[in-house]
Amino acid sequence: MADRLAIGCDLGASNLRVALVTEAGQVLASTREALGDRAPEAIAERLRSRCEDVLSMAGRSWDDVDGVGVGLAGQIHGASGRVVVGPNLGWRDVPFAALLRDRLGREVRVVNDLNAAAWGEHRAGAARGVDDVLVVFLGSGVGAGLILGGALYEGASGLSGEIGHVKVRPGERLCGCGERGCLEAYVGGHNVADRLREAVWEGRAGAVFAAAGGDVMQVGPQALHLAAEQGDPFALDFLEEMAAFLGLAIGNAITLLNPRQLVLGGGMFHGISRLRPLVEREIRKVAGRAQAAELGIAESALGDDSGLVGAALLALR
Repeated sequence: MADRLAIGCDLGASNLRVALVTEAGQVLASTREALGDRAPEAIAERLRSRCEDVLSMAGRSWDDVDGVGVGLAGQIHGASGRVVVGPNLGWRDVPFAALLRDRLGREVRVVNDLNAAAWGEHRAGAARGVDDVLVVFLGSGVGAGLILGGALYEGASGLSGEIGHVKVRPGERLCGCGERGCLEAYVGGHNVADRLREAVWEGRAGAVFAAAGGDVMQVGPQALHLAAEQGDPFALDFLEEMAAFLGLAIGNAITLLNPRQLVLGGGMFHGISRLRPLVEREIRKVAGRAQAAELGIAESALGDDSGLVGAALLALR
């Protein structure tokens, strides 16, 4: 029997990606576009158009498609596909699955993007064959997905895995979710850029500013990486603080959940070469000794495609 096909969509902070994916996790055709109008109705229409594009690219039709899945950076009410809050999109209480159903004429599964990524890594990536997995991605935001007992764990209302919104400094820095002291407010890429610019304005990050070519709008994770590679004390201390926050949140999750494997991915880990070893060190300092002794740590195998593949495969469940 030929593999069933599904369309997977990854709606991030900056881009919309759509792919036609086989049941084995092979991407047959894909497309990407930068987000313009972020109104839910406009994005739903763009997504419909991109679905048509990938079907045409692969020489297929809607009759060949057995499911459509969307991974979205935000808190999703699992059963309804309603976006409770999508900080990077500026969405609150958006019935996104219903908007897509109206345009596609079929049911669409909408999940948190890290739930999709976790399922992709479990079924076709770095955690294939592992039944208890924690997947953490660090990019513009911070998210996690859980595979427990071989099944995706979504929580009572689909809101599990929000590691970016555990509190590391309760009541302090404002996060895009509207709460204060969240992990994401300190280590998510957008917030790292904001924190570095504040340090530049305060005269504490001269080397980072120089690494950004003297352009404050270019101050961000890449400039931080360059300054750290040059041995700048501020940049090195900043990375140590990021690692401490991440290690605290992830290490405690390891103690609580006792996964067999931790998968780390996302653009910040790839773009800042010093960060991942520091985070792994902090995780093993924080996590319970017994849980850490059994833990394997792997890099995402699917990379940027993990959410696309996972969303498609979830739609086939």
